[in-house]
Formats: sequence, structure tokens, C-alpha cells
Amino acid sequence: MSRLGDNRARLVALYTTMCRIRAFEDTALAAHRAGEIPGPLHVSVGQEAVAAGICLNLRRDDRITSNHRGHGHALAKGAGVAGMMEELFGRAGGHCRGKGGSMHIADFSVGMLGANGVVAGGIPIAVGAAQGLKLLGRDSIVACFFGDGAINRGPFLEGLNWAALYRLPVLFVCEDNGVAAFTATASVTAGPGVAARAESLGVPATSVDGNNAAAVDAAAARLVAEIRGGGGPQLLHATTYRITGHTSTDPAAWRNPQDVEAARAAEPIGRLRERLLAEGVPMAELEAIRGEAMAEMAEARAAALAAPWPDPAAAWEDVQDAGAAQGMA
Repeated sequence: MSRLGDNRARLVALYTTMCRIRAFEDTALAAHRAGEIPGPLHVSVGQEAVAAGICLNLRRDDRITSNHRGHGHALAKGAGVAGMMEELFGRAGGHCRGKGGSMHIADFSVGMLGANGVVAGGIPIAVGAAQGLKLLGRDSIVACFFGDGAINRGPFLEGLNWAALYRLPVLFVCEDNGVAAFTATASVTAGPGVAARAESLGVPATSVDGNNAAAVDAAAARLVAEIRGGGGPQLLHATTYRITGHTSTDPAAWRNPQDVEAARAAEPIGRLRERLLAEGVPMAELEAIRGEAMAEMAEARAAALAAPWPDPAAAWEDVQDAGAAQGMA
């Protein structure tokens, strides 16, 4: 295949992954509104290019850690859709047997070490995994996804410091959507931001338009190759925008409507679709990709709704029993 053909196939792969992520989250939101999913969801509508662009450059034996908004990361890394949907529904067939829910999906079989409900909680896990890979002499790497709110928490400093000190194979990925829950991150962040903080610790930083899937892919390809070659940790600062509210129960009335409209006009799936059309990919092919993604997720929703609940006795499994406390009745 020619270079042009290779590039077009890569763009189609990015588009397919992003459509699957969007379809999964749209389907999950619909299921939540219908009362089928217990508890709120943290979705990443508008941020799909970061997950797709990074994970396209990872191998199956590479690891990732995620945050509380991790559906896209898990899907892009190859986690099974059925297990993810059942996890959201709290069913026994979920990747975590229905115990983790939306914020704690993990699929070790594809190197997805877990989403994390604790802000910045995935950073030390990623660094520990990278230390283990280095001790084992493997050339696998770890990609660590976190939001801009995480850079103001202790694990960010501790994790990057440790990774730099031991030149660990970690790609730190900051998905900067400009808001931490309901607060503008700039209003609570001193100094010039995440890239400067990383570089102050000896971790090189690269900034990229996180809504440009091809740009994320190109930056990730270069950084992953450097890390895999023994170059030590890197940070990718990807600016993006989450179109939806903080959770599935948040109507996002606090957002500036003009900002939301501008973000919708520049959202990553539409941008990549326009590029693919300009490069000669037929609209029918792109619509078929989108349709297949929606059908896949609708089937997963129906299957999850019909799936069995966990046995109540399973609540006592997967927990540590250290025995009775000494000196207590």
C-alpha cells in the first residue's frame, strides 16, 4: 500500500475507534436516562481523539491507567464491549463482576489496569507498573491518562518525580478540557501549567490539539517510540473540550452556551470526517462505520439488560480477610 493509502487507513482506524467510543457513551447515557444503569456516569463526549490517537500507537502488552472518565480509554485499548456494558449495568459478566461500575472498569487481558474514581489516583499505579516492566527487562510501556485537575494533586508531583528519577517507560497524558468538575482549572492553578511543571521535574513535555486525531496520533507515535527505546518518561499535554456536563445527571447549565456551540463545531469526530471526505473516502463508508458502531452498542445494551445479576454471596469475594482484629470483641 502507498504512503497515502497507509495514512488514509490510519485515519479510518482513528475514526472507527472514535465512533465506537461516542456510540458506547451515547448508548450508556440513554440507558441511564431509562433507569437501566444505577448511579451516574462520567462520559468523555468530545474528547475521543485523545484516547484513539494514543492507543493506536500501543501494543497489546503495553499498559494504560485511566481516571474516572475512562470508557474511551478502555475501548481504545481493546477492552471488550460486552464486559464494559455489563459492568455499567452492575451485572455478573462485567469486567469487574459488576463491582466496579463506570468509574472502575479494568481489563487486564488487554493491559487496561483500571479506571480510577480518585483524581490523580492512576498516576502512581502507572509509575509502579512501569517500574515493574523495567525490572523485568521488557520493552512494554505505560500510558497514564489524567485530567487537568489532577496536576494540582500530590500524586502528580510524586509520580513524575519517581518516573524521571528512574527513567521509567511512562507516557503521561494530560487531557486538558479546562475544567475540574465545575471549576475552571485556570482559576485554581498557579504558574504556567502542566507542561512547565513536568519539565521542571525533568520530564519533556509536548503540547498538541487534542481535538485533532491525526495530530494526537503523530505526537503519540514519536513519543511512544522514544519511550520504548529507553528515553525515559514523556508528557503529552492535549487540549480538548468535554461537550457534556460533569456527570450524566448534570445538564451543564453552568457552561457558556457560545463555548459549547463552538466546541460542537470543532469536535473531533466531525473534524476527522471532513478530512476523510476531502481525501476521497465516500460518505457512505463513513456512515456505515457510524451505523455499525451504534448497532454494536445497542446489541451490548440489550445483552447487558438481560444478563444475570451477581450472586449476593459474591460480595464477600475479591476482598482481603486479615482475620479478626486483635484485642477487640
